[in-house]
Amino acid sequence: MKYNFTIQRTTAPKQKPNPDTLRFGKQFTDHMFMMDWSTEKGWHDGRIIPYGPIALDPAASVLHYSQQMFEGLKAYKTEDGRILLFRPDMNAKRTNSTNERMCIPQMPEDLFVEAVKAVVDVDRDWIPEKFGTSLYIRPFIFADEAFLGVHAAHHYKFCIILSPVGPYYESSDGGLTANSIFVEQHYVRAVPGGTGFAKVGGNYAGSLKAQEKAAEKGCEQVLWLDSIEHDYVEEIGTSNAFFVIDGEIITAPLAGTILPGITRNSVLALLRKWGMNVSERRLKISDVLKAGEEGRLQEVFATGTAAVISPVGRLVFEDKSFTIGNGGVGELANKLYSTLYGIQTGKVEDDMGWTVSL
Repeated sequence: MKYNFTIQRTTAPKQKPNPDTLRFGKQFTDHMFMMDWSTEKGWHDGRIIPYGPIALDPAASVLHYSQQMFEGLKAYKTEDGRILLFRPDMNAKRTNSTNERMCIPQMPEDLFVEAVKAVVDVDRDWIPEKFGTSLYIRPFIFADEAFLGVHAAHHYKFCIILSPVGPYYESSDGGLTANSIFVEQHYVRAVPGGTGFAKVGGNYAGSLKAQEKAAEKGCEQVLWLDSIEHDYVEEIGTSNAFFVIDGEIITAPLAGTILPGITRNSVLALLRKWGMNVSERRLKISDVLKAGEEGRLQEVFATGTAAVISPVGRLVFEDKSFTIGNGGVGELANKLYSTLYGIQTGKVEDDMGWTVSL
């Protein structure tokens, strides 16, 4: 390894959770990674320490001005005992894209990947093996310099925590289940020139009100429309959205207002490899609804690290409810999930070069 990290092992290991009852993001492993950045030293003092609270000055910049970012990826255990990461280099690249927007120092991509590998290796026994489970990896950076004033901080912390997880959406067998989505027409997620493409907490805090509205309608997620015309579909909650209309697979283009999802990128690569008709273009919600009414809306699904593939069986617009297909898991969504999860867990040959073994 190019980087050397000190390791302080816990003296009070936790009891590992039952893989049959895992929920997403509720339990955490024994250790975490931490590293500092200062104007004098750059990134330094990388260390793996027991999982626990982080001391913060009440004037820490992140608490007042939200200068922070985060990432998300997963580790999987194969049937032959190997541990695989899925495209961590893409998370490293996206980290620096977000950092640039948030005026956070750039991080060497190999440092990011090596830090992830190191902490996962220490807590490798926490990786669950049941179908549909994985070890969720949450790297994040925040400004911890104590000051009151709107300018970029001079000190930051880089941390990685780990969480053994089950399916993002509850399922009896750990597989796919179709969700309902609510089309939000009042609130917006991102605007041109904003932080929509960046992985920052503010994007998610601002989405909570619409999520409450969706829950009142009996929906699990929100379908966001563009902020200018309130007409073009963008993202579904925390995921990128795909619509299959008349055999064309359509997803919104990367124009600065949606997250450049790593699962999105992987899905597009697979679809093109399979020779399917896929487009990255703007799509009006009225065209989606019309296609649904005429029986031409074949599938809708979302893509993201947490859930991998999330099929959509019902669309709620104003006071109307539209069933998509038969209301269940579509054929394409199922094929994509089986392929991606298969690659991630070593059950499907990785001819794309996406997995990294510890």
